[in-house]
Amino acid sequence: MPIKASSARQIEMLIADLGSDRAATREAAAARLTLLGARAVERLLLLLDSNASAHARAAALRTIEAIADPRALDRVLDAIDAADATVACAAASAARVFLRGPRGNVAVDRLTRAVLDTARNEEVRIAALGALGDLERSTLAPLLAALEQDPSDAMKAATRLSAAVDPADVVTRAADRGLPQDPEELGAALAQVGGDIALPLLLRVIERVREREASEPAGPRAEWTRVRGRAHVALAARGSRIALYDLRESLETATAPLPVEFLAALSTAGDVSCLEAVAAAYARSTSSQGPSARKDSRGPGDPGNKDWWRDRLADAFKIIVKRERLTRRHGVVKKIEKRWGSALEHLWAGGAGGAGGARP
Repeated sequence: MPIKASSARQIEMLIADLGSDRAATREAAAARLTLLGARAVERLLLLLDSNASAHARAAALRTIEAIADPRALDRVLDAIDAADATVACAAASAARVFLRGPRGNVAVDRLTRAVLDTARNEEVRIAALGALGDLERSTLAPLLAALEQDPSDAMKAATRLSAAVDPADVVTRAADRGLPQDPEELGAALAQVGGDIALPLLLRVIERVREREASEPAGPRAEWTRVRGRAHVALAARGSRIALYDLRESLETATAPLPVEFLAALSTAGDVSCLEAVAAAYARSTSSQGPSARKDSRGPGDPGNKDWWRDRLADAFKIIVKRERLTRRHGVVKKIEKRWGSALEHLWAGGAGGAGGARP
């Protein structure tokens, strides 16, 4: 792209600063070049191909990594083979930003070859392995398995660190980039660190999982639904109601009992806006049962145990009524009575005493 003379002069000055003996000067120049973005890429690539110092070329690679311009990919990958380990490590790190781009397979292949090359500098191999760390665990697993037999103790130690999954990273990747293949991986991560994850990220996980459920067959869908429930529990435990709409819609559309996590979140964070959905779900669960229907023999929490499901819905209704200090005169309660009168009688019988509510 055409570069104004003033910008060109500024870029040349900053490129010169990348070769400074002072780290602070190099970092300041890299930051300013990053702000210039694509305009600085061609000059950075010229520096990378020059006989400049290793510190200057490594600084150029860090700047290229921050700009992430796809034009730089081939030169970055070539630099992984640089004789100087400082430059090669910086190149391996810079390749990370291209893994999910249109030529991500090329970057993955070059980094993998660097990792497996036992004749290569250990620091470069470890840097290349670190760059591949953004890949899905299932994608990385064969490489990690191969490295268990690596002759380098340092490489084996780095492999063990790479194999150790940070649950916060699992949740963040699920929110920002897409869900893992294994629902249990995400569910376990939510159970471990859900209380520390930013609320908007948890909401994004809920939305992504709900989309995933719609495309899955019954078995996997149930597993993803439980994961979504765990995200709701994490939000509810923080006092957040940003995803109550999803709890309500889940109850309104449920054709079978939802996982217990949904009811736990509902009991913790549900408000008056949830009561109609609770009543609707309760009414649906009783519509096929006559007065002489037998008690459900399946265990508590069993996905098909409607007795358990109704009891938990009644508990949640009771808790919300008590928390919101509602009486039978409240507008929402009157709407429920009008539409689901018999269901309300059962729900209120379980909840009026605990709520302190009085019949009119």
